[in-house]
Order: sequence, then C-alpha cells, then structure tokens
Amino acid sequence: MSANDLDSNASGRLRFIVGNQQIILLLVLIALVIFFGVRNSLFFSQSEFSNLIIDFSGMALIAVAETYVIISGGIDLSVGSTIAISGVGGAFAMQSLMNHHMGETGVLLIGTLACAGIGLLVGAVNAVLITKANLVPFVATLVTLSAGAGMALVFSKGTPVGLNPGAVAWSATGVGPFTWLAIIVLCIVVVLGFALHVSRYGRYNFAIGSNEFAARAAGINVKRHIASVYMLSGLLAGLTGMFFYIRLSSGAPTSGIGSELDAIAAVVIGGASLTGGVGLIWGTVLGAAILTVVTDGLIFINVQPTWNQVVVAAFIALAAVLQSIRPGVRS
Repeated sequence: MSANDLDSNASGRLRFIVGNQQIILLLVLIALVIFFGVRNSLFFSQSEFSNLIIDFSGMALIAVAETYVIISGGIDLSVGSTIAISGVGGAFAMQSLMNHHMGETGVLLIGTLACAGIGLLVGAVNAVLITKANLVPFVATLVTLSAGAGMALVFSKGTPVGLNPGAVAWSATGVGPFTWLAIIVLCIVVVLGFALHVSRYGRYNFAIGSNEFAARAAGINVKRHIASVYMLSGLLAGLTGMFFYIRLSSGAPTSGIGSELDAIAAVVIGGASLTGGVGLIWGTVLGAAILTVVTDGLIFINVQPTWNQVVVAAFIALAAVLQSIRPGVRS
C-alpha cells in the first residue's frame, strides 16, 4: 500500500470521527470522567457511580420524551412543570393510601399510575391546543408550563406533600451500583430507543419532522401522530414525577421545574436538530450522561453550581458547531 493510500485512509477515518457526533460525545464523556476522577479519586467510588446512574436516569427519561417531540418538529416546554404537578398529585394519592394502611408496594404502584395519568392528561391538553386550537408548540406548551407550575404550588401550598421514607429505602435497593429504580428507567429508555429507530411509529416521527407536507401526502395522519407524541411526552414526564417522588420521599412542587432546559440541552448536544427530522436516542443518552457527569463532577471538585449553566452552554455551542460541519446528515 502506497503512502498516498495510507494518508487517504487516515484522512477518511478522521473525517468519519469528526463527522460522527456520537463518537465525539463518547470521547468527551470518557475525558470528563477521567478529568473529574483525577481531580478527586472519590469520583470513581461505587457510591458515586450509583449516584451518577440514578441522576442520569432521571435526566435520560425526560430527555427521551423531548427527543420524540423535537424530532417530530415540535418542542415541549411543559415537561418540567408536568413533573412537578404529577409528583404533587401522585403524592396526595399515595398519602391517602398510606393513611388507610396500604402496603408500600401497592402505594408505589398506584402512585405510579396516578403520576402517569396526570402526565398523560397534561400531554392531552398540549395535543388539543396544538392540533385543534392550532397553537404553535412553543406557545401551547408555554401555557401548560405556567399552568402546571402554578397548580403544583397552589395544591401543595408550596410545601412537600406525603412524606414517605419507605420510598427512599426502596430506591436504595438494587443490583450492585444499579438500583431497581434506575434499572426500570433504563429499560424504558432502551425500549423507546428501539421504538423510535425500528418501528413504523418512529419512521412516521422522522418523516413528519423532515417534511410535514410530504408525510401528509404519503398518507400519514399527521395531527393524530403529533397528538400521540405530546401525550407520550406527558406520560414520560408524569413517570419522571414519580421518579422524583421516590428520590425525595415526597412530592415537591419545585421538583422538575427548569428540567425542560436540561432535557432540550441533552437532545441538542446529542445531535438532534431543533428544526425536526434529525436525531438519535443514543445521542440523547450521551448528551444526558455528559450533563450528569458535569453537574456532579463540578460539585466534586468544589466548583460553584452556578457554573453549571455556563458549561452546558459551552456544550450546546460545541454541538451546534459539530452539526454545522456535517450538513445534510439525516438519521
């Protein structure tokens, strides 16, 4: 093989790496873990690894919801407030059940259904506003963001609801560093990832986000699909509300508030386009992992948490640059 062929192959591999955002994100994630581990050896401890996994699980679940919405060409600003109102509503239901001496397992199962139902209801409101009232997604979900956050504060009177130490005790059990809560969430993420990239539903989602008019001409019921996407987003936000309830042992009216920005950041860092039609669940997972490592790592090296948003902004800028150097790429 000639020197020119070797140079050509090396150049081709370099272009592949630079053009593949997921490979770069994986390398960045590894570099961040090494950096924080070198700065503080406790970062490699099993207890911290377990904390990282559980923090990552919560972010990944809501980021996956946002991925479906963004790929379809929309955006959901209400996921954070949906987490709050679902957690508070589910907490009231579970508090009532505990007062009637129901077992912990039954309380958590019914509480999960209650949180999921509230989230689904919020998603249905978004769907109606977008597909029936013809509001743009930004405005429609901004409405439910404000309403959900306000209702969570009103119903809870600004204080946590339904103290349940048993939920925290259960959340600490699992297999090795993986708690049962994290395992359940990660299984949901994997299933939704395959559904997006393998199923007909997922193909419809990409088609609508790429060209809504062409998708409609191809026979796809665009409004029905978009409605289902926002309902799925609400459902996942509701389940995330239950996730926060278990972690905090109560339903806090501020839990999840602002997490929509982190979710959108994870999706963008993962390579999705805010114009729709482009994205990978696995990219979102890497984006969520990077944000989790950065958030926890900065605390470990005694950096003020106020710097988190600056670092997140830097990663979003990096993601935008990576997208600009690989135009025309579609999932």
